[in-house]
Amino acid sequence: MAIMAIVIEILLALAFLGSGLSKAAGAKMQVESFNKLGLPQWFRVVTGLLQLVAVAGLVVGFWYASWSAWAAVGLAFIMVCGVIAHIRAKDAFGQMVPALVLAILAIVLACLQGSDLGNFPN
Repeated sequence: MAIMAIVIEILLALAFLGSGLSKAAGAKMQVESFNKLGLPQWFRVVTGLLQLVAVAGLVVGFWYASWSAWAAVGLAFIMVCGVIAHIRAKDAFGQMVPALVLAILAIVLACLQGSDLGNFPN
């Protein structure tokens, strides 16, 4: 596995571990954010749990690349939807930058490991 992919995998795993846990646990910031975006609170919990599943996929991906490839595809989808939610809420560009950066990182990882997508589950 390329060093670039490993670094991106670690960054995404750490970022989404924190994000997923705070969403699933109902951290005040996450509750307020989903309210501001006009999204229901059950969707916050589902999003957090999906992020945590993806983190598990990223971790397994250190041994089986297809797992991190699919986790990256899932995270890219979640974060692109997050960017769209920010656009719909007419948020300032600065408010959507974290979601945009994470989406780009997930897309880059999916591209780096795209050849492994067909090998799932290894």
